[in-house]
Amino acid sequence: MRPADVLRLTVAEAADRYAEMVRAKAATGALAPGTAEVYVRDVGTFAELADPEAVLDDLDGAAVDAVLVRFARKPDGRRAAAGPGPVGRATQSAASQARFRRSVSAFFRYATVAGWVQLNPMGSVTLEARERGGLRAERRALTAEQAAGLLDAAQNLVAARPAAGRRADQRTELRDGLIVLLLASVGPRVSELTRANVEDFFVNAGVRYWRIFGKGGRTRDVPLPGAVADVLDAYLASGRRELDRGVEDKALLLSWRGRRLARGDVQGVIDRVLARVEPGRRRSVTPHGLRHTTATHLLAVATDMDAVRRILGHADLSTLGRYRDELPGELEAAMRVHPLLPAPRRTRPDDTP
Repeated sequence: MRPADVLRLTVAEAADRYAEMVRAKAATGALAPGTAEVYVRDVGTFAELADPEAVLDDLDGAAVDAVLVRFARKPDGRRAAAGPGPVGRATQSAASQARFRRSVSAFFRYATVAGWVQLNPMGSVTLEARERGGLRAERRALTAEQAAGLLDAAQNLVAARPAAGRRADQRTELRDGLIVLLLASVGPRVSELTRANVEDFFVNAGVRYWRIFGKGGRTRDVPLPGAVADVLDAYLASGRRELDRGVEDKALLLSWRGRRLARGDVQGVIDRVLARVEPGRRRSVTPHGLRHTTATHLLAVATDMDAVRRILGHADLSTLGRYRDELPGELEAAMRVHPLLPAPRRTRPDDTP
């Protein structure tokens, strides 16, 4: 017999109550805002895929398995077509599937404690996304040529004259160029970028730094390359002022309505800049793909691994393996400059064999 204290909530009702609890935790500091946003988004997706009107307590492991399959087959719409070449996965990546499963597990743990279900159905779930460690066969990082094309487009956008007829308070060229340059040169998480405030940027000994507030309450001070610092200064001097409506006095990145830029807006910015890249060097990429690009190319030029770890904001060196991709010819290049062997002798034109 069903216990009298189990609430017969629909999936939609339970998801709404859970989302309210998550937002309350974020408001009190008990949960990171980025984590709360992911939980709320994923539980909303779960409700849609599981049938919002179904009773939560009626879902068993097989029903949750079916939802996980539907999510895995759900198109990944984060990337828009930006010319020839791959435009992203047709379905969810293994990492996205694993994240969704963790969010659903957290939802049902709370539902069990709250008395919305008799038994946690996650105990009988059989499907699990296969997490691939180390190097990935499918490239996420841009090649050096593709990254250079994107950065050139961002710099050209910053230097371009504003489009005729556009109001000054709707010009986003400086902001868009700055977003791409920060993502590609520093490799922040997209949540770290959108949460950035003007006061987080400071100068020390003539060098511009960005104090990034990352996961787990950790902060890191990352120096900005000179070209990026110049664009930041130009944006603060004019671009941000034109977008400011007096609503957000702290946020670095503002929408044309003067609101703090949302995570979902960043992909649109990248796609607009990508459209300016010549087709031969253009490949669609997500903000996380630009984070991979930063890690891959910093490590490829033999940047100290611990320095790269600190730039990206990882607690452990071992995590770097998931944030880089293999570059063609990198092993050969590494052996040519082997630190234990003398540099190869260059043959002069007058040398005889």
